[in-house]
Amino acid sequence: MPRENSSIEVALRRELHRRGLRFRKNLRGLPGTPDIALTRARLAVFCDGCFWHGCPDHGVLPKSNRQWWTEKLDANRARDLRKDEELLALGWRPVHVWEHEVVTVAADRIQALWRERTGRSADQDDGSTRPCAPTRTEDAGGGE
Repeated sequence: MPRENSSIEVALRRELHRRGLRFRKNLRGLPGTPDIALTRARLAVFCDGCFWHGCPDHGVLPKSNRQWWTEKLDANRARDLRKDEELLALGWRPVHVWEHEVVTVAADRIQALWRERTGRSADQDDGSTRPCAPTRTEDAGGGE
């Protein structure tokens, strides 16, 4: 099973970027290696699959090897709780997005948290983005 670039993760990244939020992908060094990390606001976003993380609405238990799967999925949920506690201890806020969530709704939630934690709106210019330097052909004045 792919660990990164799931359809929900790609769609959520696109929507967050469209809204002007900038982030890091799969930030190693943080507990759980968040799928999306908004470093300024210290938000760690995890895009969780319904099966692997035990979605209360869509998580189903396989009929074969039921006991093994129960233990496996319970261990996944326990690991999720542990990494969330570790992130909180480091001053990060974990955010979980289910694979079935509407992307714009999840992005609204993340953007609201970002604003709350940074005290700014995503479109405020903080001077960190600079216009690109003109290219060589632009410097030449078009040759006329």
